[in-house]
Amino acid sequence: MGVDRRQGIAEGRTTLGIELGSTRIKAVLVDEDLVPVASGSHEWENEFVDGRWTYSLDAVETGLRAAYADLVADAEAQHGVRPTTFRALGVSAMMHGYLAFDAAGELLVPFRTWRNTSTGPAAERLSEAFGFNVPLRWSIAHLYQAVLDEEPHVAEVAGITTLAGYVHRRLTGRNVLGIGDASGAFPIDLATRDHDAAMLHTADALLGQPVRPLLPEVLVAGQDAGALTPDGAAWLDPTGTLEPGVPLCPPEGDAGTGMVATNAVAPRTGNVSVGTSIFAMVVLERAMATPHEELDVVTTPAGDAVAMVHCNNGASEIAAWARVFGRFAEAAGTPIEIDHVYATLLAEAERADPDAGGLLSYNYLAGEPVTHVEDGRPLLVRGAGSDFTLGNLVRAEVQGAFATLAIGMDVLATEDVRVDRMTAHGGLFRTPGTPQRLLAAALRVPVALEETAGEGGAWGIAVLAAYLEHAGDTDLTEYLATRVFGGDAVHVAEPDERDVAGFRAYLERFRAGLPMQAAAVAATRPTQQDEQTQPPTDGEPTTEAEPSLQTEKEPTR
Repeated sequence: MGVDRRQGIAEGRTTLGIELGSTRIKAVLVDEDLVPVASGSHEWENEFVDGRWTYSLDAVETGLRAAYADLVADAEAQHGVRPTTFRALGVSAMMHGYLAFDAAGELLVPFRTWRNTSTGPAAERLSEAFGFNVPLRWSIAHLYQAVLDEEPHVAEVAGITTLAGYVHRRLTGRNVLGIGDASGAFPIDLATRDHDAAMLHTADALLGQPVRPLLPEVLVAGQDAGALTPDGAAWLDPTGTLEPGVPLCPPEGDAGTGMVATNAVAPRTGNVSVGTSIFAMVVLERAMATPHEELDVVTTPAGDAVAMVHCNNGASEIAAWARVFGRFAEAAGTPIEIDHVYATLLAEAERADPDAGGLLSYNYLAGEPVTHVEDGRPLLVRGAGSDFTLGNLVRAEVQGAFATLAIGMDVLATEDVRVDRMTAHGGLFRTPGTPQRLLAAALRVPVALEETAGEGGAWGIAVLAAYLEHAGDTDLTEYLATRVFGGDAVHVAEPDERDVAGFRAYLERFRAGLPMQAAAVAATRPTQQDEQTQPPTDGEPTTEAEPSLQTEKEPTR
């Protein structure tokens, strides 16, 4: 775009990406070089209603409008112009979950998010019938569980979709999903780049109705997904400034935009996102020989197979300790910025014992399917002979955040899946060095940090929107490698043998201590009234001063 960003914004030569994350809705405006030129955000939290985690559709609408208005205000403040149109637009959101609508388009039950794990019987039966692992979070598991539970709304269901699919439909009128997001709704046939026909037939018999008509159309990256309608423009921007007609890319899930934001869409590449949850994505060279309940098989936005290790619990416990130490400094009369709190704590972890001195930490704020833990409690455990130091405490917390992920990745290794390099992203990696090195040791693979990895999912979906103009002459892998990431600096941490040995010793204790979770839950089980009034447990602090330990990141520091 050159130096005249004001003119580029005024002429609609920018691209807009919006992502609805678990604690923040983020909007990023990028120029023709895909450099962020403005951003906006809106903080929100899930609600625990009638025993389920949800966001209301009113909150979706309010939050999207607020994030967009914030972006427009930022563009005007920085460049003296308010955008009225864009070259392209894309929407992404947290994957999975259940949004069920009747024939009139009315929501039948509150949105059931990925955090809800009440679908065990449905997921188990579907997995057995398909010969393919169906996780608790997937949309089809939610639908089938509603059938098994004989919920009254099932008879009225005319369609289901994801959060990104819902927002995209409001903007364009098109009922579609990007293939990456669609792969978290129902299994994908990699040959047809569509939902698996044989599994659909099996699902029809299980659910007692045709399933395909309930699912959105599946699109791959670069395909036409419609354009912003007048109603859609007014829905996003009630001021009337935004003009209709903007082309949209297929809506995607946050896993797919994370792959794009880290240039991890080619076989033998992968990425790790450390946020409220933590997950790893590895692009496969071939299909796995057998299904594994610890591994989800989803796809890249282009439709290539990806093994996903998804852990419900990420860096929230690390953030909690950082808040405690930050408050201690404040109470002692020497307040320090939260970035400095993290830097100080992680520097201590760098000098700690490789196995964390015998300390053991569980970051389980919620249940964890990978380790078969139905409900969780954060725990810090040490024996009489443990070396209880600040460094070992912090190292135990970081290694505890990576432990469940490592268990899932060990399962992937049994399939002889080769990974050349993983790229890490998330607020924890704003503090360079220690987290990257410890993750490399935990996964026993080189871990890279791209300079652009911190741009996050909103930037990733903006890149996919920009790809619309190039899909006819280049595939997504080549586009990212040559036109998006070609000149970026990459910092790679190799696994250190001493760190690897220390983490393996730590992981052995972690596995052995898992039964403590059930005991802790039984000893501290809240009353029903407590469960209805407790605050959400995945909401990270999102003040501008604090690193965001979630999948959606600031476009610049």
